[in-house]
Amino acid sequence: MNIFEALRESHDRQRTYAKALIKTSGDTAERVEAYKQLKSELQAHETAEERHFYIPLMAFDNGVDLSRHAISEHHEMDEMMEELDETQMSSPAWLATAKKLSEKVHHHLEEEEQKFFQMAGKLLDDKQKEALAGQYEKEYKAQLP
Repeated sequence: MNIFEALRESHDRQRTYAKALIKTSGDTAERVEAYKQLKSELQAHETAEERHFYIPLMAFDNGVDLSRHAISEHHEMDEMMEELDETQMSSPAWLATAKKLSEKVHHHLEEEEQKFFQMAGKLLDDKQKEALAGQYEKEYKAQLP
């Protein structure tokens, strides 16, 4: 497995969890569970991806800007999750923020898969792609609750 395949597995889970979250309503067990799944997936993925994909890409001139952009988007998603944590789940504001988070997640994943992966594919050799996948997987699993 290479780093792109490893990242796509998490991306697929993020899409599923984000879609499930915005279909929930009120302060229900379903919403609590959907949010918990998405939040833990995003946090584990972000940490592992930054350490074992974006930081290694920063070693290349062509990788600096895209890495900074992606890490900035991770920060935006973290801020939205903090906002959700501080808002009553039954509030319409909670669902509005959850929808913004879902849209940001989908935008970010599409951008990574359509733009960033292509650039990174040119910068990293096959051995690096496989090594990063192993490091990413180990870190990702360690970050999960």
